[in-house]
Amino acid sequence: MKLPFKTYQIGILLVALAVYSCSVEKYIPEDEFLYRGANLKFIDTVLDKNYKEVKTETEGVLYPQPNSRFLGMYPGLYFHYKAQRENPGIINKFFNKKIGEEPVYFSAVEVSETEELIYNRLENRGFFYSLIESNSTIDSSSHTAKVNYEVTLKKPYVLETYQLEKDSLPSTDSLELVKKLEKAVVDENSVIKKGMRFDLADFKSERERIDEFLKQEGYYNFNGNFLIFEADTNTYDNKKFDLFLRLKDNVPDKSKVPYIIDDVDVYPNESIETRDQEKDTVSLDSLDFIQAKEFFKPKRLSPYILLKPGQRYNPILSKYTSRRLSSIGTYKFVNIHYKENDTVVDENGFRHLDAIIELSPLQKRSLRAELQGVTKSNNFAGPGLGLTYTNRNWFKGGEQLNIRGSVAYEKQFSSGEQSGLSSLQLGLETSVRFPRLLFPIVDVNKRFKYSIPQTEVKLGIDYLNRSQLYSLNSYQTSFGYIWKANRYVTHQLNPININYVRLGNVTEEFNEILNQNQFLRRSFEQQFIAGLTYGFTYNELVDNYRTGALYFNFNFDIAGNTLSLFDQSATDEDGNAINEFLGLQYAQYAKGDIDIRYHYKLNDDGQVLIARLFGGLGYSYGNSESLPFVKQYFAGGPYSVRAFRIRGLGPGSYQPTDESSYNAYFDRAGDIRLEANLEYRFPLFNYVNGAIFTDAGNVWLLRENDALPGGKFSSSFTNELGIGSGVGVRVDIQGFVIRFDLASPLKRPAKSFEFEYDSPVLNFAIGYPF
Repeated sequence: MKLPFKTYQIGILLVALAVYSCSVEKYIPEDEFLYRGANLKFIDTVLDKNYKEVKTETEGVLYPQPNSRFLGMYPGLYFHYKAQRENPGIINKFFNKKIGEEPVYFSAVEVSETEELIYNRLENRGFFYSLIESNSTIDSSSHTAKVNYEVTLKKPYVLETYQLEKDSLPSTDSLELVKKLEKAVVDENSVIKKGMRFDLADFKSERERIDEFLKQEGYYNFNGNFLIFEADTNTYDNKKFDLFLRLKDNVPDKSKVPYIIDDVDVYPNESIETRDQEKDTVSLDSLDFIQAKEFFKPKRLSPYILLKPGQRYNPILSKYTSRRLSSIGTYKFVNIHYKENDTVVDENGFRHLDAIIELSPLQKRSLRAELQGVTKSNNFAGPGLGLTYTNRNWFKGGEQLNIRGSVAYEKQFSSGEQSGLSSLQLGLETSVRFPRLLFPIVDVNKRFKYSIPQTEVKLGIDYLNRSQLYSLNSYQTSFGYIWKANRYVTHQLNPININYVRLGNVTEEFNEILNQNQFLRRSFEQQFIAGLTYGFTYNELVDNYRTGALYFNFNFDIAGNTLSLFDQSATDEDGNAINEFLGLQYAQYAKGDIDIRYHYKLNDDGQVLIARLFGGLGYSYGNSESLPFVKQYFAGGPYSVRAFRIRGLGPGSYQPTDESSYNAYFDRAGDIRLEANLEYRFPLFNYVNGAIFTDAGNVWLLRENDALPGGKFSSSFTNELGIGSGVGVRVDIQGFVIRFDLASPLKRPAKSFEFEYDSPVLNFAIGYPF
């Protein structure tokens, strides 16, 4: 669907139309008629309805395009006419600049030329000898005209045989090329199939396929333009044809033979500063590494390079090598090119070339500072500062070291019990990403062609002091692998994932909250979390050309099973039997969630419709009566159901008596989360986009909790969804997005629909919600 104007233009027009009458008839010259476009009708005489693509292509040649209309009027044309007056005025000049259009008159339409173009497109698709008739419809009262084209399709020509024309092939000195072409013609991946309709577009695709096939067989100088198709329709009387593939005359001799790689020269540190420096050469794995001083260790770089001396030229291996080298994260540019070595064919029928790999590095060290001002929908606001140091080649093997320190202070500005509540958060995280596999060691070239898995080790410390409640020290460490299987699929596995949380400085108020809810107390007592996490992502959004793109993410988290083999029995403060590891009560649970998104482009002007579904389930067992607090689900806020504040929903139909109390924040979490979102995004101005959205969702408990009545998941969960709708404005500057979303509830859990327009929630966030 393509709308004639952008959304912001429609808003401008609504104002303009309230003042002006957009009739343009009085401005049309007496001897002219406004062109209203063309109708194209197909009559199929062979009852073959499979010509949708043919009609779409044919409609594309209808020229010129008529003036745009909106609600039956011509606002663009109207303001163009008004701007041509002697004194057009500021308003008319402004709107003419924004949406004005030159008039398209019927006198500019070349009907005979359009018929020829239609006929040409039909012949390209196999419909020869079709009949094309046209007539014009002129409306003198409105000074408009249209053209009607009627196309009578004849039976198309279909393929009977497809073969190589051997008479056009070179002499015996290129016998291998003949064999390769014969193999390509009978290949099961061939675009050309018996019974297919004559179609030039398919012939072009077949020629490109054969060219790619020969390139992968070493034919470095071959070109698809050397191939030509010839159709013979004389053999049959029932509109069938034979298709012959042949080489054009005068194909260069160097294009008829394959090429072998002699040397592979690698320049690990190629830049303007190093280009003229004296360099040393180190040979490893048949590769020559040439650098002035060791910038990147050859033994670490060698596994990324798939090109080897003695191989036939293969652009796929070049492409994979380039991708693998880029994935290291050390290099800004990867340039692979070839140099021909001689002009003669050796005794084995090959020519020779060298592969040259030039690598231009990024700045090795960098320091990035981030200053944030945060305001949240739960009335917390305050500044934050983050500093990140990066070393992109720490041990001269592409290892990337990141050290990030952060400090944030927030204070809650609200009335009620939580007024004046503040929090101070300090964090320090160190991570090292190795661009290779560590433990286990495998042959990466045999198992991972597309990219090499990376190993990441993390260690972090966080301190949180929430005034009037508690302080929290947390320590995290993980060891895992990240692997990009192809352009769309990414796997992330952390076989070691440890989180230790220590609760301290607990106030009487927070103790009272814990005493009122034993499930909450249990979730805070689980101080030690050790387990495994796995994430799978399929992402088509990397392709900007797609009209519809799917995003799918699955995460799985399991903890405590291995520790249960080494635990010891103990009792808690209430005398309940528990299990501990190294004197710490540990958590046992399994948790998984799925996030599905679909982006559909309505047109090329930035109008997009996005649908999202999210489902998550966590199950505690063994040593745990509930999920750890940091692993529980919550709903509401700028990345969830935006008509409700953070933790403003659930669990289930539970509603705290005082939403401003501490309990309302800690109680509103669950084991299950379901959510659905629908959002329409559109451009407003440069770097500014708008949105209209509707969200629905909630969280539930798997087990009954007397402290949270109505929180357990049941068959009436659909009636317990919180639903809201709103509008948003997003400032998008080269991918950095500042977002404002204003939403109001449409339905509260376990209540009837009621649009609470007088209770809006303003969400401020960085980045899109999904």
